[in-house]
Amino acid sequence: MSSDAPAPSAEAEAVHAPAESLGRLFLRFLRFGALAWGGPVAQIDMIRQELVAQEKWISPGHFKRLLAIYQVLPGPEAHELCVHFGMLARGRWGGIVAGLGFMLPGFVLMFLLSWLYLTAGLTNAAFAAIFLGIQPAVVALIVRATHRIGGHSLTDAPLWIIGLLAAGGEALGVSFWITLPLAGLGYVVATSRRWLWAALIGGAFAVAIWQTSPVVAGRAPLLPAAAAVGSAEVRQTGQAEPTALFASGLRAGLLTFGGAYTAIPFLKEDAVERGRWMTERDFLDGVALSGVLPAPLIIFSTFVGYFGGGALGALAITLGIFLPAFGFSLLFFRHLEAVMANPLLRHFLEGVTAGVVGLIAITAAKLAFTTISSLAAGAIFALALAAAWQWKSRWAVLAIILASGAAGWLLLR
Repeated sequence: MSSDAPAPSAEAEAVHAPAESLGRLFLRFLRFGALAWGGPVAQIDMIRQELVAQEKWISPGHFKRLLAIYQVLPGPEAHELCVHFGMLARGRWGGIVAGLGFMLPGFVLMFLLSWLYLTAGLTNAAFAAIFLGIQPAVVALIVRATHRIGGHSLTDAPLWIIGLLAAGGEALGVSFWITLPLAGLGYVVATSRRWLWAALIGGAFAVAIWQTSPVVAGRAPLLPAAAAVGSAEVRQTGQAEPTALFASGLRAGLLTFGGAYTAIPFLKEDAVERGRWMTERDFLDGVALSGVLPAPLIIFSTFVGYFGGGALGALAITLGIFLPAFGFSLLFFRHLEAVMANPLLRHFLEGVTAGVVGLIAITAAKLAFTTISSLAAGAIFALALAAAWQWKSRWAVLAIILASGAAGWLLLR
């Protein structure tokens, strides 16, 4: 948003939200949550259709500006919009009630599926084959999401360079705690054409690779070993403390730019690579299950938390990952547009977003390398990727996951 853009008129900014009771407001957004099929585009359109087009809580122009802001900020946009609309009706308590109502159906369903998944396990051959078919399809969906997010985020040459450097850092094992702040700072100095500072940031990144990369130091391979289909992988469930799970969720929630798929590198690092309380295949199964639920895709974090710490772990990580989505709306409700008009902050967030695109691209490549370990899995991946690229329906993700599960049942038993 340009800082010298004309201020919207008072009439365009007028709010006509009804003064509903908290109970009725909760039920309204609970209904939105129960019907939230088809991913963020469908969820946002459902909210826009009822609250903007039909009931005219705010003007279409005001809605577009809000959506643009929430797309730059971390967190699921549909959920953040629900919190915002709840605040328009009943203040901060209205925002809390609306946000809880929207996320509750997906959370309850994912919580139950997490319990069922761990209880049933993958000992049944047909059940295991279904999930083995779904896993390459999930990787295909991540690849498609990376392309889509990158198309929106990598809009000039400096952002492309930042994305590629972040991808290289991720491939070499450099921590995102180093990569992402440098990505944000790099774009700030690039847009201001301070080339000396840009060179210093590039030098700092090179030093970080030399000093911290396990690949450069010879302690880790560039690519992980491919896992054989059906291989036994040891689970260490219930190994994480609730406070650690909350911190993991909060960190991912603060870094989820451009869509829930961007949370994958951060949660995967905590759960699979460092904490080792779930396997890579279990992680992909959780992402797949979230794709068939009426919920923001980020609800797969509940599955990750259940593996790490049971019921309490699921609650802790879900609270952490949704807290920023509540916080930005609740704390900066009346000042979001002014805050995001600040060019330094906006450019910093755009640089971080470009860095996240690089991280998720390498994560997708690593997942593909370890998951697509047979000709049948490769065929499922290719067909799912083609479908994701061409099919624009709100039901595309659900259909791709279900069809891939059926293909796994037929081909991988």
